[in-house]
Amino acid sequence: MSSLEPLFAELAPIGRDAGTGGYRRFALTPEDATLREWFASAAAARGLEVTLDRAGNQWAWWGDPDERPGVAVGSHLDSVPDGGAFDGPLGVISSLLAVGALRAEGFTPTRPIGVVHFGDEEGARFGVACAGSRMITGALAADRALALRDADGTTMADAMHAAGRSAEAVGRDVETLNRVGCFVELHVEQGRGLVHRDAAVGVGSAIWPHGRWRFEIEGAADHAGTTPLDDRHDAMLGYAAAVLLARSLAVKHGVLATCGKVFVEPNGVNAIPSRVTGWLDARGAEPAAVQALIGEFGANVALIEESWTDRTVFDTLLTGHLVELLGGAPVLETGAGHDAGILAAAGIPTGMLFVLNPTGVSHSPDEHAELDDCRAGVAALTTVLRGLTT
Repeated sequence: MSSLEPLFAELAPIGRDAGTGGYRRFALTPEDATLREWFASAAAARGLEVTLDRAGNQWAWWGDPDERPGVAVGSHLDSVPDGGAFDGPLGVISSLLAVGALRAEGFTPTRPIGVVHFGDEEGARFGVACAGSRMITGALAADRALALRDADGTTMADAMHAAGRSAEAVGRDVETLNRVGCFVELHVEQGRGLVHRDAAVGVGSAIWPHGRWRFEIEGAADHAGTTPLDDRHDAMLGYAAAVLLARSLAVKHGVLATCGKVFVEPNGVNAIPSRVTGWLDARGAEPAAVQALIGEFGANVALIEESWTDRTVFDTLLTGHLVELLGGAPVLETGAGHDAGILAAAGIPTGMLFVLNPTGVSHSPDEHAELDDCRAGVAALTTVLRGLTT
C-alpha cells in the first residue's frame, strides 16, 4: 500500500453520503471539526507545529516563519454538496507527504515550510467561496463574513461560536500573511487540459475571472388545483426564463454561466411558487465578456453580487521556476477558483500545480484521479519544495 492510500482511507468516511457516494463537508459542522482534528494529527505525526490564523485556517510549520517568511503549500478539505474525494484533499495530503518525504531523506530547508488547511473554500454553507483565505487577506470584510447566513438562517458568527471558535478575531491577518514568502497549491485538475497534453502534472498560469450573484423572482402563492393558468403569478416561470437567458447570454459572449442553486417558497407540490431565489455563477477567460453577460442579465433580472474575483495571473517568475524545476511541465489556465488566487491577488507570490483528471469531471462523486498520477503529483510537489528551499 502506498503512503497516499492510508491518508485517503482515513478521510474516506468523513462526510460521505452512503447513497450518492459524494461528500458533504461544510464549514463549521461536525464533519469540519473531524477534518480539522485529522489535519492536526497528520501534521503532528510529521513533526509540524499547528497554529491558527484569525479566520481559523490551520497552518502546520516546519521551522519558524516569524524568523524568515516560508514556503507554504496546501489546499482545503471542505466540499461542495455531493463533491468528489480529490478536490481539495489531494492537495492537503500531497503537501503532508511531500514534507514527510523531505524530512525522511534528511533534507534541511533554508527557509520554513508550511502546510495550510484553508477553511470554507467551496463556500457551500455560507455562499462565499474561498472564505477562509478571503478573510485573512481582507478581501472579505469581517462584518460581512460574520453576517453571512446558511440555508437555516444561522450566521457565520453563531456557527463559529457553536464550533468553539472566536468570531471576534476575524479580520485581515497581517501577521499570518507576513509569514508566507510564497504559496504553491496542488490541486486535481477540474477539466481535461492535461489529458490533451499527455502529462500527469502541469503548472497553472492563471485563474479566469468569476463571480456569484443572487436574484429573486417574485410571484403569488395560490392553489395548484383551482387557479386558472391565466390568473397565476408563478415565480417559477420567471426563474425558468432567467435560467434560459443565462444560457443564451453565455453562448453569445463565449463564457460560462450556471444556475445551480435555487430556493423555492413555499416549496409545496400543490402550491404555486410565491418566490424563487436563484444564484448565477459566471466565469470566462476575459473579464469584459463576463461583465457583459452580467450587464445584460441584470437589465432583465435584478442581481445582488455576492463575490467577484478578477482574472488572476500567477507570479510569472515563480511559474517559470516551477516549470523549470519540473523539467518543462505544461502550463495551463483554469476556470476554477482556488485559495491560491486569493493569495495571489493579495500580493503573495503564488503558483499552482495540477494533477491529471482522466475524465475532467469534478464537483461530483464521479471525480477521479489515478493513483500513479497522484504519486507523480506528490513527487512534483516534493521537487518544488526542495527547489524553493535549497
